[in-house]
Amino acid sequence: MPRKLMMTAKAAYPSAAALIFLLSVWSPARNTDVNTNRSGHLGVQSTIRDILRHPAFDGFGRLILPWDDRAYDEDMRLTRISSLLPYHTHVDLETVTSALNRMIDDAAAGKTVFYRFYSETQMSQQPAQRNTGLFFFRGRLGAPFAVVSPGGGFSYVGSVHEGFPYADAISRKGYNAFVLKYRAGEGGAVATQDLAAAVSYILRNADTLGVGTHGYSLWGSSAGARMAAAIGSNGVAKYGGADAPRPSAVVMAYSAHLDYSLAEPPTFVVVGEDDAIAPPAVMERRVEALRKSGTEAEYHKYKSLGHGFGLGKGTSAEGWVFDAIRFWETSIRKHR
Repeated sequence: MPRKLMMTAKAAYPSAAALIFLLSVWSPARNTDVNTNRSGHLGVQSTIRDILRHPAFDGFGRLILPWDDRAYDEDMRLTRISSLLPYHTHVDLETVTSALNRMIDDAAAGKTVFYRFYSETQMSQQPAQRNTGLFFFRGRLGAPFAVVSPGGGFSYVGSVHEGFPYADAISRKGYNAFVLKYRAGEGGAVATQDLAAAVSYILRNADTLGVGTHGYSLWGSSAGARMAAAIGSNGVAKYGGADAPRPSAVVMAYSAHLDYSLAEPPTFVVVGEDDAIAPPAVMERRVEALRKSGTEAEYHKYKSLGHGFGLGKGTSAEGWVFDAIRFWETSIRKHR
């Protein structure tokens, strides 16, 4: 907004000379035309086009959105973005745009916010791998990292709701956080292979990325929680990745995943009491099995919530992500 003009009653209508002077000293604030300005923020009036064509997201804007195989109505306002997320609830526009604007600010500051973890040769051989990548939310230099795998029933990837907002919260606590865009529509095995490849890439390039390799964690919601838990149980190499250590902690949100091993990492679990897709009773069976096998497991069930609540802003689950960060921190200390 322009500088506020302070006028007396007698000067309510300034002279032409005064107007010329005012125009000469007026300095506009940030240009918010998101299609021309790398630092232009998204807001309630923004559209899908503003994401797809934002200069900060040049070359990967489509991977921010959920679906690989659908054409988007580019005129659709972000106020309707929840319509692209059929398995999700409590999609909060302020939360969505805040995390996206964080990436815009980082890009405007010259920071790389998106990385390919498959090589050009690999993507040429398997074109669907072009639908993958890592979005990076930086914390402290050398701090441990988290990889967040959003859900979407392996049909889409709900990064805008339960990927970027998680990573933003984690990074603001000083930790490095990556959001995985994996191949959708090809099932859990392929998606988990993408997660293994992403973890391997981060560990291999840790010095360049500025992240610590000790004590990393895997976070996932719904389908993404299945992926995180699978690697927690079986390791990265099982899914085609490097011979790497298992995560120091796994954070699972509302997933009916039941498989487990006898050497699981500490596991943090959240679910809504009214979840019909990942019923609490199913999650409780796995938590009990983990505890019986000697694995530390923390479990939270939230009132009046169903599936896919993300950060749960304005609900009984609000703040759970900070409890999960605390749990991870404890695991890091125990595994030094």
